[in-house]
Amino acid sequence: MTAPEGRGIPAASTGRAFRILHVSTGNVCRSPITERLTRHALTDRLDGRLSGGLIVESAGTWGHEGAPMEEHAATVLTDYGADPAGFLGRELLDEHVIRADLVLTATRDHRAQVISMGHSAGLRTFTLKEFTRLVRAIDPATLPHPEGAGGVAERARALVQAAAALRGWLLAPSAEADEVYDPYGAPITYFRSVGEEIRTALDPVVTALTGVPARA
Repeated sequence: MTAPEGRGIPAASTGRAFRILHVSTGNVCRSPITERLTRHALTDRLDGRLSGGLIVESAGTWGHEGAPMEEHAATVLTDYGADPAGFLGRELLDEHVIRADLVLTATRDHRAQVISMGHSAGLRTFTLKEFTRLVRAIDPATLPHPEGAGGVAERARALVQAAAALRGWLLAPSAEADEVYDPYGAPITYFRSVGEEIRTALDPVVTALTGVPARA
């Protein structure tokens, strides 16, 4: 099966796009929320000033191919002003991992499953919360300027390399600290708590990627 061309903010006409792949289990709850919140935050921060291109995608290790987003997940996105429309679930394929420059997973188990697929994925695959922790320790002044020749994509690649170098030094305070638990089947209140958990973890990541802090 051939991987779809990608979803999210399109690449610019020059330079290779930087692909972010969010992974959860069914690709109907956590990873759709993370994909669409990432896209929403990037669009908000960059105001169209995108050089090099960022593409944001998602898939599930047991993905429901072609399935709609879970209704409560769509509600959470609407709460944050993000767009849930048109989403279709995907099963995680080798092609998705091969093409991704950064893979962010909901849990450590998902991370292990992605890495086990091979394709030299280990240095570019993190749980979302793990990547957030590592990104917070990186001095943004050491990263390429987002408006430089390579644009945001070059900055993003440097960020991933820096995070991978720190992984063995900045460990999680507990095993649970790097997990985003599955809200599938839970009431909307739990979905909203998971949505806030994801949004909070994404904020420093998007700031580091773009060099632009969240709007006050």
